[in-house]
Amino acid sequence: MLNRIEQNMKLSIDEVAKLLNLPISTIQRWIRQGKIPAQKSSEGWIFQKQVLEKWAAANNLSFSPPREEIRKQDVFESENLLIPMKRGGIIYGVKGDEVEAVLKYAVDSIPDSLINSKKDLYEKLLEREQLSSTGIGKGVAIPHPRTPLSGLIDNSVIITCFLENPIHFNAVDRKPVFVMFMLLSTSIKAHLHLLSKLSFCVRDDFFVEFLRTVPASDAFFSQISDCENRLKLKDNI
Repeated sequence: MLNRIEQNMKLSIDEVAKLLNLPISTIQRWIRQGKIPAQKSSEGWIFQKQVLEKWAAANNLSFSPPREEIRKQDVFESENLLIPMKRGGIIYGVKGDEVEAVLKYAVDSIPDSLINSKKDLYEKLLEREQLSSTGIGKGVAIPHPRTPLSGLIDNSVIITCFLENPIHFNAVDRKPVFVMFMLLSTSIKAHLHLLSKLSFCVRDDFFVEFLRTVPASDAFFSQISDCENRLKLKDNI
């Protein structure tokens, strides 16, 4: 029989998923593939905390507090536009000649660690586009679901998608869209906060022209940081 100390070092699949900030399905797949150290017991799969910590570090994976604690920090982190944008990353060369196709390509390109159900996300994005276009003008669109995705994501993210070819998006100015900022938030407050900051950047014609150059990630994130600094100066005036 395990003593109390040993029991405290054992983790379930649910606990591991929370600590690694990954879907349970990913952990289960890794178990089947033998990619993660796990032991079979009468109670199911269990994990040694110390072993898992070393394994996570060796594989450059975060070993963080439970998702609920991380989610509490989301509102504070969302005050900085750069954090959710870096978390979401950049997708280059998004293919498709219509809205449905580019959204499908973009969603399929999202890392599994960011979203629990790509199918649900795609359907929610299409549902929102059917209400009215998220093309805001100047060749920019900000696709987003109608409601927060607290059940599908752990933290708010903005995924930058550069289209292979501009497409008609029913935008307000009728100009074809060449870049999408897919805004996925965990709360209404975070959504409005990030949307406001992103809209400020897009109102800057210089920023939009910069986007047309399809910049590398370092230059792109540097420009986002500069844009945020300008917004802070504006707010302090």
